[in-house]
Amino acid sequence: MYQQLFVDREDELEFLTGRYRSPVPEFLILYGRRRVGKTALLAQFLKTVPGFYFLASEEGTARNIRDFSRYAGEYLGDPDFERSRYPDWEAVTKALVRHRNFFPPSGEKVVIVIDEFPYLIARDRATPSLFQRVWNTVLSRESVMLIVSGSSVSTMETGVLGYTSPLYGRRTGQWQLEPLSYPYLRRFLPYTEEDLVMTWCVIGGVPAYLRLFRPDRTFWENVEEEILKKGAYLYSEAEILMQYEFREAGNYMAILRALAAGYTALTPICQETGLDKGMVSRYLSVLSRMRLIDDEVPVTAHAGYRRRHYRLADPYLTFWFRFVYPRRAETETGQSEEVLAAIREEIAPYLGGMFEQLICDLVSRRILFDSSYSRLGRWWQKEVEIDLVGLNEISGDALFCECRWSVLTHRRARGILSALEEKAGKVRWRDANRTERFALVAKGIEGKEGLREDGYLVADLEDIGRLSQEYLAGR
Repeated sequence: MYQQLFVDREDELEFLTGRYRSPVPEFLILYGRRRVGKTALLAQFLKTVPGFYFLASEEGTARNIRDFSRYAGEYLGDPDFERSRYPDWEAVTKALVRHRNFFPPSGEKVVIVIDEFPYLIARDRATPSLFQRVWNTVLSRESVMLIVSGSSVSTMETGVLGYTSPLYGRRTGQWQLEPLSYPYLRRFLPYTEEDLVMTWCVIGGVPAYLRLFRPDRTFWENVEEEILKKGAYLYSEAEILMQYEFREAGNYMAILRALAAGYTALTPICQETGLDKGMVSRYLSVLSRMRLIDDEVPVTAHAGYRRRHYRLADPYLTFWFRFVYPRRAETETGQSEEVLAAIREEIAPYLGGMFEQLICDLVSRRILFDSSYSRLGRWWQKEVEIDLVGLNEISGDALFCECRWSVLTHRRARGILSALEEKAGKVRWRDANRTERFALVAKGIEGKEGLREDGYLVADLEDIGRLSQEYLAGR
């Protein structure tokens, strides 16, 4: 049951299959962060359709064309195709589609996958222009499906999808692959619901990271072995990811460390990092576009609201910059046990913040409370804050929710809900014409049924586990 090679991705496979069945040639862009599962998805798709997969390297155009021709020759069943020399991408693709074995007897569309396309761009900045010509003069005239994939989100969004890219407007579809949602974690690990939530708070839903956590270890054993020990994959993955995505990795890392430490506004971030406001604003914009951070305003704020807050959106990066990066001196000298003990002492507030982000995600996916909201997020005004507010512009429904990473007595839960009702009165949105619902989510809640009978929405880890199982059963 555990450590499956391929989990979920029904929506992505449906997207690829639908495009494959279209009556026209397709040029798709698939991208997403390292280790999110792009290669596994493409391999799964290629099991059902004719075609072949090519992984680009950083060895230059000539070497990549030779390697491409080798995989193409294997697909064609023609060793001579590999042995031939092609001067450029246009020549090799022309030879490929004109080969007698290229199209199957059934006449089905043929899929050509080029993975890690950013490697080609890194070695030759003219690559997008070259593939624009390949598409225009060769592939767009044939029954093919070209899929260009990449892990460098910044390169894919600027060099391939960006308005100034020669490939802009040539694609027929694109998909950014995201980490798995929370319910799927139980497909990897036989943990209690509390340990599954803590796992999500530490490494999120990246499949490759989840497979590193061994089912025969406890949660904390996996944290020590796979994150806190020098040489472990997740010990250095965050730094590698920064260097892979950014030329000025050090500045980005300084900003992410400041965010993880609780500096959430522009001026404090500048003071903590020593970088000027213009530079920090530019970096924050890039990080937000890449979905590594959330650019937050109160959920009721108008479009021009300026006092923005920023926070890390990715659980693994949040944990790494909050707990691992500042303690590299200790972990480098083999003190992982001491570091782990310190983290366990300090982690409760961190888990509380990450639990809020998880609940927001579960509500947005309609796994929790089964309602849709056009606006969803935190709300604050001066010293008053509500963890989660959902607003439906059409129906006028308003959800006000508090999250607590603790076990609550019935009395404590009722007190939080009463205070929530009072705070909700300060939220200016359709004041006289809205339907209010008040919710509380916690690790555990005593007397849940009594609160529900009084009209409150309440959920704890037991409910989250049950709803997650129902969600998976319905997929």
